[in-house]
Amino acid sequence: MKPKKQFGRKIGCRNCGRKRGMIRRYGLRLCRQCFRDLAPDLGFKKYS
Repeated sequence: MKPKKQFGRKIGCRNCGRKRGMIRRYGLRLCRQCFRDLAPDLGFKKYS
């Protein structure tokens, strides 16, 4: 018997576990909501 195919995202945000709105660039693996909270601590600056 063949194993069932998995659909959707397997890994979520490393902070809250949410699987939607992921930012995976630069190995961040954060959802956009957590990224907004943690961005200043990570060294990102907000312009305008």
